[in-house]
Amino acid sequence: MAGRFDPLTPTAARGGRTHVPPGHGRPAGAGAKPRRFTPDGPVDLGLTLGPLRRGPADPTFRTTPDGSVWKASQTPQGPATLRVAASGGAEFAAEAWGPGADWILEQLPALLGAYDDPAAFVPRHRLVHASHRRRPGLRLTRTGMVLESLIPTVLEQKVTTDEAYRAWRRLVRQYGEPAPGPRGPDLYVMPTAATWTRIPSWDWHKAGVDSKRSATVIRAARVANRLEEAAAMAPAQAAARLEAVPGIGPWTSAETLQRSNGDPDAVTTGDLHLPGIVGYALAGDRDADDAAMLELLAPYAGQRHRAARLILLAGRVPPRRTPKMPKTDIGRL
Repeated sequence: MAGRFDPLTPTAARGGRTHVPPGHGRPAGAGAKPRRFTPDGPVDLGLTLGPLRRGPADPTFRTTPDGSVWKASQTPQGPATLRVAASGGAEFAAEAWGPGADWILEQLPALLGAYDDPAAFVPRHRLVHASHRRRPGLRLTRTGMVLESLIPTVLEQKVTTDEAYRAWRRLVRQYGEPAPGPRGPDLYVMPTAATWTRIPSWDWHKAGVDSKRSATVIRAARVANRLEEAAAMAPAQAAARLEAVPGIGPWTSAETLQRSNGDPDAVTTGDLHLPGIVGYALAGDRDADDAAMLELLAPYAGQRHRAARLILLAGRVPPRRTPKMPKTDIGRL
């Protein structure tokens, strides 16, 4: 079983584990708006904010050697850059730049899991109990921004994560804008909803995104305001709002609401690997399907997403017996 300080594995990375160097961060200043926040319990920045990173070279997310996490976002008030780091004791210090600075700082407690209730989780399996005990700082983040999580999730449909990450990097750098603040060209804000709708077909193709996924992104961007309302909805209503858009199904809505709404019960169904991982970890059944996975997670009703994350972070996966999913690059065709 993977320990808290063990090397990062692909499965643990999917569980939302991102390495953040130890340290208290150095304030960047230079016109930043500051805020400090003291949570009511331990918070591990790498575990809490890790699900927001789309691959190690995500242009909207950076960690720095001083222990800071940098995140660029397209907020309802415009672009914003957030830097957050531990500040000694249990306190966290944050700085923000850009037109959306006030909005993103207002969201800081939610981003660090203030609205998450880890006490509601009761481990029912030995592996889950051990994983839970080793990660007391795991909190479920809540960004309050739907499109920011929805679009990269759509890009991940039916392809390898490497292909999806490459498409995200290319499109954000080509159509986004450099993030406000001191990070300069190292950090980018994703494109606005209007910009996503104007990306020509040949640039989707060069990014390796097929017409089905690009059409889904465009449809979602055209009703962005309606989709953003889902961030304040109850889970069932929020999922229904997202799934009303053709091309968005339960897999995509769950992966989105886990981040935008901090939904602790949004278990991902329709996934190629997750049922087998959960089945193998809890029952030794590497061939488990969605129905078997949901049956195994039934004791965690209301907290199934948290349970699935703890299982992924534990790193107990079935031995590979088939080749990896082949990588394709339609941009080369």
